[in-house]
Amino acid sequence: MSRVRSLQVSVVLAGVVLAGCGGPPQQGIARGKDLYDTCVPCHGSDGSGSQLLGAPSIGGLPAWYVEAQLKTFQAGHRGYEAFDTVGIRMKTMAWSLDLEGDNASVAAYVASLPRPVVPGGSVIGDAQAGQASFALCATCHGADGAGNEAMHAPPLAGQHDWYLLAQLQKFQAGWRGTRTGDVWGAAMRPNAMLLDPAAMQNVVAYIQTLK
Repeated sequence: MSRVRSLQVSVVLAGVVLAGCGGPPQQGIARGKDLYDTCVPCHGSDGSGSQLLGAPSIGGLPAWYVEAQLKTFQAGHRGYEAFDTVGIRMKTMAWSLDLEGDNASVAAYVASLPRPVVPGGSVIGDAQAGQASFALCATCHGADGAGNEAMHAPPLAGQHDWYLLAQLQKFQAGWRGTRTGDVWGAAMRPNAMLLDPAAMQNVVAYIQTLK
């Protein structure tokens, strides 16, 4: 068999193999829904989260934020502290999204879910006192806590109070916002450092009044 003929046969066989495998998956919400099956054990089918597992409510979050956080975990900017078992678990799950477009597909599906109504009462604080502290948060997250894509600031209103408190504590402990390259985490950390334990509880209590 000539070299040219051999090359032609190889190309045909390669095409047959790719056709048999179906080629790369088509990205989009349908793909994101399939991938989300791995998220369900922690975040729930409706994306409402689980306090027991430390998983936040994610249903209805903006796609830009979900995708950005998946990339942050994949880059090791979250889930790097040895004692941050929740973050480590999420980082491992994020690594399973290893095809180009997977992050965007999952983010699109999560954003398509209705925003769950989450219960409060896990964090007890003085909401009125917390309003004053929230003035600093509002510069990025908005006065209504709805978030701001330009500032890479996620929505805070409608999130579990225990999760918000846990993230402030992680920023203070250096479990978030200390890795080189984590620009937006590093920007958030100094603000968290301004709050003592009581002030953190108070600002979280105030956020729970935002709808």
